[in-house]
Amino acid sequence: MEAKKNPKQDLSRKSSYFFSIGLLVSLLAVITAFEWRSYSDPVIDLVQKKIDNFQPLLNIPLTKIEVPPPPKVRPLIFVEVKKNEKVDPVPIIDLEPDSTHYNSVLAPEPEPEPADIIFNFVEEFATPKGGNQAFYKHVSDNIKYPPQARRMGIEGKVFVQFVICKDGSVCDVKVVKGIGGGCDEEAVRVVQSAPAWNPGKQRGKPVKQRFTFPVVFKLG
Repeated sequence: MEAKKNPKQDLSRKSSYFFSIGLLVSLLAVITAFEWRSYSDPVIDLVQKKIDNFQPLLNIPLTKIEVPPPPKVRPLIFVEVKKNEKVDPVPIIDLEPDSTHYNSVLAPEPEPEPADIIFNFVEEFATPKGGNQAFYKHVSDNIKYPPQARRMGIEGKVFVQFVICKDGSVCDVKVVKGIGGGCDEEAVRVVQSAPAWNPGKQRGKPVKQRFTFPVVFKLG
């Protein structure tokens, strides 16, 4: 016996219906794909922002410099002078002075040096006659140890300051640092009794010069 199908269960008769539904879904998918828009992060236009915030340049007016007008030139006025009338002479100004007078103004003569000035350093130093050794020999040969200093056992150096005058003589002898016991007076006596020196010179002229000399006292 052959089986018979129910006409209501036959799917082939609904194939056109399913085909239409599938076609519609496909069409909607295609339209949705074309109409879909992607949104990204907004881009800030920095260039446009700088231009918008840019301050306009100030219109500074130019400074007007007022030029003073040229001095007015006074016209020459001619005065009529009668034939027998006396006219005061016009002084003549010498625009080119004498060269000797000009040099004397620019280079005045140096003032003379005071006679009593004492130099510590000069161009040519004062020197003992016979050399330094002769002066040292004079001090060592003429020095006498004071008895009081010998009894008290005083030893040391007495610094004597003196001036060599213009004539070479030894003057203004004094003690600047002493040791006492009669040694200071003896050192002044010996230096003051020294023979004359060759005076110091400044600009070729003899001048006074100051020296400081140590006199040694030592018990033998």
